[in-house]
Amino acid sequence: MEHLSAKKRLFIRQAEICKTFANPTRIEILYNLRDGEKSVGELVLLTGISRTNISQQLAILRQKGVVETRREGTKIYYRVSNSKIIRACELMREALLEQLSENERLAREIEKVRGT
Repeated sequence: MEHLSAKKRLFIRQAEICKTFANPTRIEILYNLRDGEKSVGELVLLTGISRTNISQQLAILRQKGVVETRREGTKIYYRVSNSKIIRACELMREALLEQLSENERLAREIEKVRGT
């Protein structure tokens, strides 16, 4: 990778971080961290996902630098490392909703044409 330009290396790193978001549980965790830090137990209650799965996904997010931790006694609290990560997730969600809305509109138009 040393022979690649800085721009190419950045594209590779961006693809790697995007892979981190290619898991619905991780996206749900980030959604629940958007308003502030939470413990594993709080995330379990909010999502209904098992403690083991939450912990595994948080470890991946932490390893990739997406979340950070703070220890308070025996509890560890997780927070998003950069608020732009939340904004990026929100933008993707908005784009998806717009796309779904457009697909529904097109489906209705096709049904009208078929019915005539």
